Amino acid sequence: MRIWTIHPKYLDAQGLVALWRETLLARAVFRGETKGYRHHPQLDRFQIQARPLSAINAYLRCLLEEAESRGYSFNRSKVGPVRDVVKIKVSSGQLAYEWQHLRRKLRARSPVCYRLWRNVAVPDAHPLFTISPGPVETWERKNGGT
Repeated sequence: MRIWTIHPKYLDAQGLVALWRETLLARAVFRGETKGYRHHPQLDRFQIQARPLSAINAYLRCLLEEAESRGYSFNRSKVGPVRDVVKIKVSSGQLAYEWQHLRRKLRARSPVCYRLWRNVAVPDAHPLFTISPGPVETWERKNGGT
């Protein structure tokens, strides 16, 4: 599971669809609808929020907007209400780590998308996140996982 800190505009079609599905899985975790993935480190930053389900819904809303801007038909009914969500702090080291990881993926599977973004030094973050100085987050699995 990978819930990107990076803005979804940088994802290729395959990446955006995968992120939508994985975030819906995260939503199912917070709704108590699955036994799996409850302790996945990618969920840590959401679990510590006052309203984790609302934070996931805010994350999904941005994905939906990106998908619709590309002409995709994601199911709007999957995005629940967003209430009292505050921006989630994520480190600049995490953003940089994810950017390197994504560019490797794009180079291999989507050369056109890779060429479009390869000269971006510091990508925009997903609007739910605010970036502050620091190393890669402790919840990140640095073994090249998805």
